[in-house]
Amino acid sequence: MVRDIQKVLGGASKDSELSKGASEKLKAMEQVLAKGKQIHDDCSDVVKKLRAIVQLTEDQLQTQRKQALFLAQLAAKTVPKGLHCLPLRLSNEYFLLKPESQQFPNQDKLENRDLHHYALFSDNVLAAGVVVNSTVLNAKNPENHVFHVVTDRLNYAAMRMWFLANPPGKATIQVQNVEEFTWLNSSHSPVLKQLGSQSMIDYYFKAHLAISDANMKFRNPKYLSILNHLRFYLPEIFPKLDKVVFLDDDIVVQKDLSGLWAVDLKGKVNGAVETCGEKFHRLDRYLNFSSPMISKNFDPHACGWAFGMNIFDLAMWRSQNITDIYHSWQKLNEDRLLWKLGTLPPGLITFYKHVFPLDRSWHVLGLGYNPNVNTKRIEQAAVLHYNGNMKPWLEIGIPKYLSYWSKYVDFNNEYLKECNIALN
Repeated sequence: MVRDIQKVLGGASKDSELSKGASEKLKAMEQVLAKGKQIHDDCSDVVKKLRAIVQLTEDQLQTQRKQALFLAQLAAKTVPKGLHCLPLRLSNEYFLLKPESQQFPNQDKLENRDLHHYALFSDNVLAAGVVVNSTVLNAKNPENHVFHVVTDRLNYAAMRMWFLANPPGKATIQVQNVEEFTWLNSSHSPVLKQLGSQSMIDYYFKAHLAISDANMKFRNPKYLSILNHLRFYLPEIFPKLDKVVFLDDDIVVQKDLSGLWAVDLKGKVNGAVETCGEKFHRLDRYLNFSSPMISKNFDPHACGWAFGMNIFDLAMWRSQNITDIYHSWQKLNEDRLLWKLGTLPPGLITFYKHVFPLDRSWHVLGLGYNPNVNTKRIEQAAVLHYNGNMKPWLEIGIPKYLSYWSKYVDFNNEYLKECNIALN
């Protein structure tokens, strides 16, 4: 078309010099140009519409992600019917026992420093049972193991009844009510005072705030429980012990843990597995380094470590005044500007430069959120940790990891059957 027009025009400088048919070809050219302009305008409109659709899709995807996160958090916080039934059934049974039948044997071992002592703080009867059962079954000398379980008032009778009905073999067990610790009050503990504040309760339970918060994982009511913070008071809870292994209730033990007491902590307070294999497990992931108070006291690239299976030297803890360090930082973080919530951030601060790195095979994490944990590492681990929302006792638990935990549950137990607790 362009070449035809060039031929028609030739060297003409006025209309009279144009050849026949030039007018028709020029009109055709005009029509082509007009059509091209229309197509260009249409394309521009299409691009605008596509951009709007992409933006709308991204907004909808973001909304769906927030809703999915909210539902996942809700599922993690909701107690299944069976786990609600179990403590009620056990409590009823406990109060039917005669006082002499409510006592545990071997209570003379509770303060024996030559034995292996474990601290377990939980309001979940079934989970606590798995921790104790798996530890005992894998112990070479179970008679040397002593379990100190602390629970809340609501689950105290149920927890005692569970271990009376399912004694831990030759091991020794103690079950205490946290309310027995009269020294643990808001005057002594800054965190206890903060946990009872209206602002803290609102932060956890106002759903409209939670939905709009990108950090919903921090809004878990479990953080309101003092049981979650007892790990910072081990020397007060066990004044006559020098060493204790702390176990979370979402772990399962696969090997004998006696070797932990032989580990030389090199003068450190906390023996823990470090988690800095990935960049996001360093201190800057947990603490607010825009605060001068944090930035001048801590290295943002320092390695993180895991709570859940830790050996604590209580003698060194006392000599280093670790609890006082914890209290001072808790007071400074009353407005939650130094770190969000939970126990790991204040743990990283409290035990900063007081941690001895254990071999990674002692404690493998991620079974409560990561479907790609290395199978070989799982098989070699002494302790598996279901940290995350997908706990093995919930329907949302990751199926491929359930057997490591469920094999330590006797689903033929009369109480479990009565409460319809079965293998997922």
